[in-house]
Amino acid sequence: MKKSRFTESQIIKVLKENEQGRAIGDIARELGIDKSTIYYWRKKYGGMEARELKRLKELEEENRKLKQMYADASLDNRMLKDLLSKKF
Repeated sequence: MKKSRFTESQIIKVLKENEQGRAIGDIARELGIDKSTIYYWRKKYGGMEARELKRLKELEEENRKLKQMYADASLDNRMLKDLLSKKF
């Protein structure tokens, strides 16, 4: 996946400018991006504040760590079951 040239906080700033009445075409031309990119950003980040976005990123990171912990515990559990189920 291609990394964006813009950070999430910059994207939110652009969306705030659009909400204040500035035309999407003008914003897109100034940033050197396509209008559809701004519509995509609006669909993805619409209505968010910078602090909400930061909290969302923290929650996603915590969720990733919890999934990894669960996967490790599940693997350990399966290995123990396989080991105990074999006859000596």
